[in-house]
Amino acid sequence: MDIDALRAHFPALGQSVNGKPLVYLDSAASTLKPQAVIDALSHYYAYDHSNVHRGAHALADRATAAFEAARDAVARFLSGSGEAVRREEIIWTRGTTEAINLVAQSWGGANLCAGDEVLISEMEHHANIVPWQMVCERTGATLKVIPVTDAGELDLEAFESLLSERTKLLAVTHVSNVLGTVNPVAWLTQKAHGVGAKVLIDGAQAVAHIELDMKALDADFYVFSGHKLYGPTGIGMLYGKFELLAAMPPWQGGGEMIDRVSFEGTTYQAPPFRFEAGTPHIAGAVGLGAAIEWFQALDRKALEAHEASVFKALDDLLRTTEGVQVLGSARDRLGAVSFTVDGAHPSDVGAFLDQAGVAVRTGHHCCQPLMARFGVPGTVRASLALHSTKEDVFAFGEALGKAKRFL
Repeated sequence: MDIDALRAHFPALGQSVNGKPLVYLDSAASTLKPQAVIDALSHYYAYDHSNVHRGAHALADRATAAFEAARDAVARFLSGSGEAVRREEIIWTRGTTEAINLVAQSWGGANLCAGDEVLISEMEHHANIVPWQMVCERTGATLKVIPVTDAGELDLEAFESLLSERTKLLAVTHVSNVLGTVNPVAWLTQKAHGVGAKVLIDGAQAVAHIELDMKALDADFYVFSGHKLYGPTGIGMLYGKFELLAAMPPWQGGGEMIDRVSFEGTTYQAPPFRFEAGTPHIAGAVGLGAAIEWFQALDRKALEAHEASVFKALDDLLRTTEGVQVLGSARDRLGAVSFTVDGAHPSDVGAFLDQAGVAVRTGHHCCQPLMARFGVPGTVRASLALHSTKEDVFAFGEALGKAKRFL
């Protein structure tokens, strides 16, 4: 794999920040965009823009074809090398957060009641906590939390003790956005199904790193955001098993999702359109489709090996730097490492690194319960993408050393 040729796909990597070459270590927050995605968005807006599905002219036909081709691209992407995902099982959303809210309000509102339990984990992003709190408050269901060990792994014994016939849904992250922990989601899904519970997997942090096969995983719902996969912001998707989607009521009402409207009553379309009220983010879907096609054309095995090597270099550097404390030590990790620097506020560390051209994330990373679990208000997080290199890690380490001496 020619990493320099791969990096050349990303215009942003050619710039300087504060007089230094950009070292982008904030991909867990949002990935940079390859030129192929930028070109696809530009072409759509320049030549093909129209509303979709109902136009009676050439531009509408081209926009609709590109919009629905992107849905097909997502279905193929989620099929891995296994059984194909149905295109009707792909629902466009604004991102992971909206996808989880859709399931919580539609499926949860229709299926949860007093005495039921929803099971989440202590490492969840707020987007996989707050919607379940809201629907539990509305329905009388109870929220249960799987604890996290000192190593930053799910306490699987506690999980099994919490799981019961009262559990109606397990909602858990595939990969922690703070710890980089890869959860055993196939095993968790199997166990949850064993008591009759449904399963939602938050794939936001997994989607750019792990090959996905929905039929093998067998989760009932899987969600991710396009901007975590080299695509545009404001677009994401919900995968749901068709029989579940077909039984779920609409979440939002308006155009596109209706079959027939009268003042006596309204009937609704079948999935996916039942859940896509109003004019969709057409350009976002086109851009995400382009990102997936670009990503899928790469040598995924070579990329996984490359990313694992860079991740080890990053993790080793931080764990051997005096005065740096790394959160978690899970056996299976990827993508992101969060840490604190003795005597320094995370925001100050991030600001100093920025002056050296190094982009990282600081704060609680929308995981305040996890921060409380580890007894810290926030961390610095360095996160990788397929264009990250050991040279990036070395530049980061040099800047961090200077930050420690200064702060």
